[in-house]
Amino acid sequence: MDRDRETREAVIVVGGGPAGLACALWLHEAGMPVRVLEASDDVGGRVRTDVVGGFRLDRGFQVFNTAYPEARRVLDLGALDLRPFASGLLVQGRTARARVMLPWRHPLHALSGPLSGLGTPRDLAALAAVTARDMAVPASRLRAGPERRTDDELRAWGMSDRMIDCLMRPFLAGVLLERDLETSSRVFHLFWRSFARGTIGVPALGMGRIPRLLADRLPPGAVTVGARVSEVASDGVRLADGTAIGGRAVVVAADPESAGRLLPEIEVPPMRAVTTFYHAAPRSPLREPIQVIDATGVIADTIVLTDAAPEYSADGRALVSTSVLGVTTDERRVRERLTEIYGDTTAWEHVATYPIAAALPAMPPPFPLRRPVRVRPGVYVCGDHRDTGSLQGALVSGRRAAHAVLGDLWPPSRAAAAYARAGRGAARV
Repeated sequence: MDRDRETREAVIVVGGGPAGLACALWLHEAGMPVRVLEASDDVGGRVRTDVVGGFRLDRGFQVFNTAYPEARRVLDLGALDLRPFASGLLVQGRTARARVMLPWRHPLHALSGPLSGLGTPRDLAALAAVTARDMAVPASRLRAGPERRTDDELRAWGMSDRMIDCLMRPFLAGVLLERDLETSSRVFHLFWRSFARGTIGVPALGMGRIPRLLADRLPPGAVTVGARVSEVASDGVRLADGTAIGGRAVVVAADPESAGRLLPEIEVPPMRAVTTFYHAAPRSPLREPIQVIDATGVIADTIVLTDAAPEYSADGRALVSTSVLGVTTDERRVRERLTEIYGDTTAWEHVATYPIAAALPAMPPPFPLRRPVRVRPGVYVCGDHRDTGSLQGALVSGRRAAHAVLGDLWPPSRAAAAYARAGRGAARV
């Protein structure tokens, strides 16, 4: 096939984040030519890693969860070289600190929950019941369960306001990027299942390793960076510089706000904001790869990333990641709270600040766990705003969009064979 014809017959994917790359990979594995157009200078979207002064800085505090089933479908987990965090938390109050660990992962800390003082025996029994149920039942049952706000759900399970305020609210603030716990209870249970069943960590080379692994499995020349799309049609796109690119179909995998500009007919959810501060310390102030959550709400969470992944630092200094809900540049206030948590920080260097205004889609009830990926004939959309706001949701939406494209462009028998072929290709990694 000559290059011009191959370009015309390719499906164009607008956006080189995890959703777009997963969509392109499924199409490629099925035998469909693809072309990915990414507006920025590299793939990744919101999942990028910068190297600044010898430090690997993810664009916002992000983690990988080995329990995400879709990640296991499309990623070589061994190639990620995951650096795990401890399966638990340190809960920092105004002065005191409590430890809560998953007992089946850390049996030496089996009594950490009962001895933490964060809740009553009834609270701990309720937490154990939620965890056991969410780990045991199929995810499909959690998706189909009754829906309400997460705070109402926790109370319905028997947790006291003290338990919610001291443990659940500060922990979930860093996950859902909101403290009111207004997120759908279905989303909470799916996330809670993943945390209980999986291992949390970061790739040794940063979270940007995830989209890079996906992109590297596409054919040479399939990804074009620096290509900003301004218009979308069923038979191609137009770039901001006026260049027209034809294709058999178009999948918009841009961030939610950009997708809404290109596709006015889709609903764009409100977005949650977060700011991540990075500091370099002469040595680790904690010496343990564990997340510290802030019960006071001054910050959301903080972790010494190099205690888990020494590769995040080139010179042996410790890299501390601290996240605050919303967009802020008030490093002084953050530093004051870090001093209360870790001790003296006068020798710390402020490396960078990442204010991310659109980090995660809001997911209040009623929340559709699956939004349509077909927009109009020849035009499709994917991204975490079509599923759950997570890497899992982004990857699932990419597969759903790819399957929709194949189902529309090919006869049913050929599409079914392509699904099977693509599945075998994904299973090989």
